[in-house]
Amino acid sequence: MSEQDKEYNGDSIKVLKGLDPVRKRPGMYIGDTDDGSGLHHMVFEVVDNAIDEALAGFCKNINVVIHADGSVSVEDDGRGIPVDIHPEEGVSSAEVVMTILHAGGKFDQNSYKVSGGLHGVGVSVVNALSDKLELTIKRQGHVWQQTYVDGGHPTAPLKAIGDTDKTGTKIHFWPSPSIFAITEFDYNKLQTRLRELSFLNSGVRINITDERVENKHDEFHYQGGIQSFIEYLNNGKNKLTEKLFYCTKFDQKEGINVEVAVQYTDAYADNTFCFTNNIPQKDGGTHRDGFRRGLVSAVKEYIKECSFLPKKDKENVDILHSDAVDGITAIVSVKVPDPKFSSQTKDKLVSSEVSSCVSSVVSEKFLEFLNENPTEAKLIVERILSTSEYRKEAKKIRERLNKKDAISYLPGKLVNCSSKKPEECELYIVEGDSAGGSAKQGRKPEYQAILPLRGKILNVEKTRFDKIISSETIGTLITALGCGIRDAYNPDNLRYHNIVIMTDADVDGAHIRILLLTFFYRQMPDLIERGHIYIAQPPLYKYSKSEKNFRYITDEVEKNEYETSLALNEAQLFVNPDAPPIFGEPLENIFLQYVNLFPLYRRIDRRIPEMLTSELVFVDPLTEEDMKDSAKFENWKNSFESRLKQKEVPGLVYTVHTKFREDKQLYYPEVSVLHYGVTKEYDLPYEFFVSQDYGKIAKVSKIINGLLEENAYVRCGAKTKTVTDFGQVHDFLLKEGLSGIKIMRFKGLGEMNPDELFNTTMNPDHRVFLKVTLNDAIEANEAFTKLMGEEVAPRKEFISENAHLAEIDA
Repeated sequence: MSEQDKEYNGDSIKVLKGLDPVRKRPGMYIGDTDDGSGLHHMVFEVVDNAIDEALAGFCKNINVVIHADGSVSVEDDGRGIPVDIHPEEGVSSAEVVMTILHAGGKFDQNSYKVSGGLHGVGVSVVNALSDKLELTIKRQGHVWQQTYVDGGHPTAPLKAIGDTDKTGTKIHFWPSPSIFAITEFDYNKLQTRLRELSFLNSGVRINITDERVENKHDEFHYQGGIQSFIEYLNNGKNKLTEKLFYCTKFDQKEGINVEVAVQYTDAYADNTFCFTNNIPQKDGGTHRDGFRRGLVSAVKEYIKECSFLPKKDKENVDILHSDAVDGITAIVSVKVPDPKFSSQTKDKLVSSEVSSCVSSVVSEKFLEFLNENPTEAKLIVERILSTSEYRKEAKKIRERLNKKDAISYLPGKLVNCSSKKPEECELYIVEGDSAGGSAKQGRKPEYQAILPLRGKILNVEKTRFDKIISSETIGTLITALGCGIRDAYNPDNLRYHNIVIMTDADVDGAHIRILLLTFFYRQMPDLIERGHIYIAQPPLYKYSKSEKNFRYITDEVEKNEYETSLALNEAQLFVNPDAPPIFGEPLENIFLQYVNLFPLYRRIDRRIPEMLTSELVFVDPLTEEDMKDSAKFENWKNSFESRLKQKEVPGLVYTVHTKFREDKQLYYPEVSVLHYGVTKEYDLPYEFFVSQDYGKIAKVSKIINGLLEENAYVRCGAKTKTVTDFGQVHDFLLKEGLSGIKIMRFKGLGEMNPDELFNTTMNPDHRVFLKVTLNDAIEANEAFTKLMGEEVAPRKEFISENAHLAEIDA
């Protein structure tokens, strides 16, 4: 490495633009601020900077921590951001990087030859969208620190706070709730991307720790690089060959490094994942095109000389790239100095020089692999030739399906709409004749078509392509859609731009839904990416006061809000006999905040039982300072135990014990639950009490504790009740509010009459749809493989881990 490559100082920092626009239009810089994707991209931006240091040869370790208070820190052992005074800006180079948009070493080719950062906006955007950010730098023998608040304003200049012989950068940030609708980080999302980066950068060790829960930590350090990536992706799949193909080569002329790993399985899908400078391209691009071309070239060349095929078969070889990639799992990773993409999202690489470079490398190296491994070569070539034959057979079937009058071959199946404009047409895929009958009668025939599915839907994860399109059920669906499939796929021929999966909210309905989603993901992923696939959300409940006075409820949130409105009708709360009543909006605000904790209790029930967490709201909040003071902690512990004792019934006894944590030097509670002679013990750890979840409980606790005084009472109409805590207020008002109301829980669409089904689920004025999106191709591939693949153990583990998230009727 030259001295020029190693120089990274204030002169390397190029400044292009100020930071002002970021908070005004955050979506332009970080992605969606409502769905959580932009929030997690904040972490990835900081991590990308550390990875760029690794690509430059200066970083070996990256540590990511989700702290107990919901903030995140990213620390690396790279060179550290320069700390010298910037020649143009007059402040430290670190402050320039942190506060000025498009300021960074990535705009100076002498600092980074290859970079994956998002247009260089990186850490300055993270700073702009945080309420607070702490920067720590180890460089030039010192530890430097600076704090920024309120969207990137420094509280003081960068200063040295200590000495060190190490180098690196640590960024600790608190995302702004005024910018992000969701500020709670998902460990699994971060884990997936960090694992991916570790595979793509074999020399880097990446750690992730979640301090919100005990003992949640992962370390990713894969010496096998993308070969280990292939092994990870194929876990749970039946491999065609145990030995995988791997090659890497640097093109001196273009300055491009190509790295490819391949393994075939007995699956029936192309799982090729492409990366440019560690950034995934879900739409592929020139590197994928080159990979496919090189693969076909190598196979054709090998067939010419192989000994196990008759001469006449060699002469009639007809291989397309779709044959060569069927059942493949491949990683194509290129490092390109100045890559060009089709859009700002970088979903497709368009740099033309990459295609020929990858094609040349793969053609040469894969042919060598086949020649050197005759056993594996025979299995691979025979698989590809079989796929070629299946493709030709499938083409004949497809031609029958794609006839212009094919739609007329669906009498009694598809009930079409009269409109011929795809953009306004809707296709409802329903299960069986019962729901189909109601949907047919209740629909708007001008633009709503109904396709009842009869018979078994194939699991396409485990089915050969010619068998897929030979299936009557799948064939019916393909014909109805009109856009063809695989090589014959043409989105311009899609008859319906809104394809709605409408199934029951039971186990069978969930199974049909996942089978259909598997079909669309594996065979027509473009329909998902274009936003054509939806899942209908029929109502879960019907609340009836009379035959003509009723309301439909679609989810638990709406259920809580509606029941609250019923409970508070004519309700008044008197905190003492002489106080004026609390009613209307003030009472509703308190009531809803209390009720909205219920889903939180259920969500964390696997860690701490709901019977314990639901009682914490009735005692004063426990702070970290209280946990460090034995007297204050004992007072709180006694209050909590007293509250639990009120809930004891025959055969059930609660006891709260004091535990001490050495590393934090603080106390925390352990609850023993004695139930008919069987004792279970539950820790309520420090991480829980400093978590966002407990913060929400504590917020409500401050409102309702001390609210009620002696002889407080609640009134609903003519009825009154003396109450001592807000739980009693809630229970009394809810009971009175629901008095005389019939609640019906829908289990199947067939239980609704046609008008009900239309008005609740199909009417554009009232319906609720979930759009199916594809944000992470690798994560989606992993999920479908686990759920629908051959291996039972991964599926069992997945269901066990996620069962608590499901709301399905048995």
